[in-house]
Amino acid sequence: MPTPSSPHLREANSISRIMRLVCAALFPGIVVYSALIGPAVLAQIVLASVAALFFEAVMLKLRAMPIRRFLGDYSALVTAWLIALTFPPLSPWWLTVTGVFFAIVVAKHLYGGLGQNPFNPAMIAFAACIIAFPALMSEWPAQGLMLPFEQQLEIIFGFAPRIDALTAATPLDVIKTALKNNALRAGNIQELLMSQNLYGTFAGRGWEWVTMTYLCGGAFLLAMGVITWHVPFAFITSMAAISALCWLFDPGRFSDPLFHLFSGGAMLGAFFIATDPVSGCATPRGRLIFGVGAGILAYLIRVFGVFPDGIAFAVLIMNICAPLIDRYTQPTVFGRRANGRRS
Repeated sequence: MPTPSSPHLREANSISRIMRLVCAALFPGIVVYSALIGPAVLAQIVLASVAALFFEAVMLKLRAMPIRRFLGDYSALVTAWLIALTFPPLSPWWLTVTGVFFAIVVAKHLYGGLGQNPFNPAMIAFAACIIAFPALMSEWPAQGLMLPFEQQLEIIFGFAPRIDALTAATPLDVIKTALKNNALRAGNIQELLMSQNLYGTFAGRGWEWVTMTYLCGGAFLLAMGVITWHVPFAFITSMAAISALCWLFDPGRFSDPLFHLFSGGAMLGAFFIATDPVSGCATPRGRLIFGVGAGILAYLIRVFGVFPDGIAFAVLIMNICAPLIDRYTQPTVFGRRANGRRS
């Protein structure tokens, strides 16, 4: 009787399971988001999901690939949800559809489909739209403004005119503008934000609790083994470190670390965007370097750049660097020294 071969362990994870867990981790943030900002984000999620499934099906058909099989992996839905959460909730419908088109068709299928994309599809969507339509991508609803859901839908689908009074600058926009105008040299950031009713308990009013739910969702993904700790830890600590240095150097001009970690898309980026296994790094040391680079770049673009937040561009820049980082952080093969010779 032949000796049986060594057992092969089956990985419990599958693409569809991982994507479903990511959607589950995003769900609490969506609930809090819609409760604080308004249910328009729910309409954007539905719109983005329908557009993503449509573009996915069309591209699979054109590539002669099984539609039902690949639609069932939920990867298009995760991309759609991230786009809906990073775009302003009152964005016109065609802007959301345009972003989904760039993500699914250009950033994903033109590079070979799932597993072949060198860039994060959702961040390609954000970058393309904020460069092409900067005004629309900056129209965030004013804090405390709760329009009826019907009116929000009318604005999204163009049945009601867009009113400038419905939108307001985000806390990050206010700080960026004040820094450029040198308005904070003798002032205090917290006082400036409080004067405009934009400061909450420790970060941007309302957004701090949305970000907290993203942090809880990220902890859920870590506990379920969907992501590893390397990228989120490196991203958060590097952003906290550089923001702390600037804050200690001049607290009148720069925000404290808590503000930067719980305002904007820091936690969403740390746990749901920068952790993309396809466009990120594969080695443990590489993931640490990727997270550090993304955290520092996001802070620099956010504070000194022209865009409201730097997460998308920071992640895309590190996507470019990922292959080189992986090349130089490969662990030594068993039985060989670091120089490649046999031990």
